[in-house]
Amino acid sequence: MKFKGFCGFWLLFGVLFAEPRHPECIAPAKPGGGFDLTCKLAQITLADSGILQKVMRVTYMPGGVGVVAYNAMINSKAKDSNIIVAFSSGTLLNIATGKHGKYNENDVKWLATAGVDYSAIYVKADSKYQTLTQLLEDLRANPQAISFGAGGSVGGQDWMVTALLAKSANVDIKNTRYVAFEGGGDTMISLLGGHIDAAVQGLGELVSQLDSGSIRILAIFSEERLNLNDKIAQIPTAKELGYDVVWPAIRGYYMAPKVSQKDYEWWINAFEKLYETPIFKEQRDQRALFEFNKSGKELEEFVKMQTHQMRQLAKEFDLIK
Repeated sequence: MKFKGFCGFWLLFGVLFAEPRHPECIAPAKPGGGFDLTCKLAQITLADSGILQKVMRVTYMPGGVGVVAYNAMINSKAKDSNIIVAFSSGTLLNIATGKHGKYNENDVKWLATAGVDYSAIYVKADSKYQTLTQLLEDLRANPQAISFGAGGSVGGQDWMVTALLAKSANVDIKNTRYVAFEGGGDTMISLLGGHIDAAVQGLGELVSQLDSGSIRILAIFSEERLNLNDKIAQIPTAKELGYDVVWPAIRGYYMAPKVSQKDYEWWINAFEKLYETPIFKEQRDQRALFEFNKSGKELEEFVKMQTHQMRQLAKEFDLIK
């Protein structure tokens, strides 16, 4: 009875506050990666909680690891209040390094977060590398001996994590073999196919492959071990192994810059209510995301602060002047 009452409330909410007629979440990459995960989380939980009466569709707009979608929302879809777009800390790093061209963090409406994902380094299950230390010892001996893969080009989020790890092992990232992919799905396919030796991705993208036994995660880039479940709790952090690299990745959603304030507030209120539902918390946990709830103005301020920090980090690796 409680659930039916809850749904009834949200039906009334949708009428009063102009629920979007054709809700859509754009994952700005190919299927199977972190953006896909972020959109699917919103799709499932907004429907199952009754907050959205219409089914949200998930569409894919690959190109430049988010650049094509960002440009589309600012230009051709600037007033479309039906659409939310998945973003991550990698998006902010791309903005910080100028990969979005003339557009920056001030050119869209930042909506809400989905949670925090932690980057991880992994290999194929039958790889000779049982530990991160073994892999980095070989890397130090010959930086060309190991090929790293990740979603995004040089300067992107996964590249940055790889660069920080290499630096902590006294290896210049410029001397290593780095293979860039459009997204996490392509990265995983390449690793499982034996085309690269190791890869860096968000933990949330790796859960299903870890559960199936097809990959081995060598380390997670979190401050402390993550006690999400018994399997993940057994994985060491890079920090405890002597490599001081921590990389929490924010996942969330933004909207087009010219949507009306009324429509923008509908979506903000929807996510703020969603954060309180058991279904959202359950689905977030299943995707190895951790609680980080910010929306509207609070998220906008956080995004601007983090993008500023990304610019400082980019300067350290000579990615920008």
